[in-house]
Amino acid sequence: MTYASHQISDASDFGKVAVLYGGASAERAISLKSGAAVLASLQKTGVDAVGIDAGADVIAHLVADGIERCFIALHGRGGEDGTLQGALEVAGIPYTGSGVLASALAMDKWRAKILCAAQGIPTPPSRCLDGEEALSEVAESIGFPLAIKPVHEGSSIGVARVENLDEMRVAWCSARQLDSEVLAERWIEGTEYTIGLLHGEAMPVIRLEMRGAFYDYHAKYDDDAGTRYHCPSGLAVEEERELQGLALAAAEALAVSGWGRADFFRDANGQNWFLELNTTPGMTAHSLVPMAARVAGMDFDQLVWRLLESSL
Repeated sequence: MTYASHQISDASDFGKVAVLYGGASAERAISLKSGAAVLASLQKTGVDAVGIDAGADVIAHLVADGIERCFIALHGRGGEDGTLQGALEVAGIPYTGSGVLASALAMDKWRAKILCAAQGIPTPPSRCLDGEEALSEVAESIGFPLAIKPVHEGSSIGVARVENLDEMRVAWCSARQLDSEVLAERWIEGTEYTIGLLHGEAMPVIRLEMRGAFYDYHAKYDDDAGTRYHCPSGLAVEEERELQGLALAAAEALAVSGWGRADFFRDANGQNWFLELNTTPGMTAHSLVPMAARVAGMDFDQLVWRLLESSL
């Protein structure tokens, strides 16, 4: 894999770079860690980079500081959903990753599934829960077990596995505290895989193994002993290529560019099911894109440099 040829060889050609992290989303703590790692890497490789905790005045701050481009390390709403991307477009400041449309679509699990399914990408049957009165009908039409998810959250925040109507009602009420839209999705029994995307190419597939029912927030960030990552994934070459092809197809359907990470379940029959696509994946010590990059022969500093090149 080439992951596209280098566009910049001299760090000074990037100009003054702001790493945007923190923000006010539910993923703030993870964003702070991602941003700190990215900032340290850029400074190590000679880039004139500063870190900015992105608040409501972030655009004024960028203009006042003479920032020439941004590395977006914000996760969740307000940073990954097209809001910040639109503001940067208006200000004329280049940034890493996907544009306004792709960021908004990928952050919206429900509408992303509709678009991907229309392109023939298998995704578990699902329904948006319009209100408590719809729970019983939706459960009957899809069947238990179900995953209940806030439509616009990341890092598995607010996601619950439910096996009956009482659990569904509790999970729906909890998810409604985070988001006005809540998704009910058929639970796929199987193995979870994730595929990093960089400059239009798919990275090595990672197989996830965890103690709990799924790769939740605890498994992602806290359970060092209980969560295992397998890369190579253990799949046959043709099976891995199939997953990579589906990840690239999902990125095309959602207009994702620069980089991202697509998540899938693979059931006992070998059927792959698309779950979601993240346009600003984590860059922490636990994060999956840096892990796949290492297997592909790219260290963290090289990866960060290539991601900053996506701002061009």
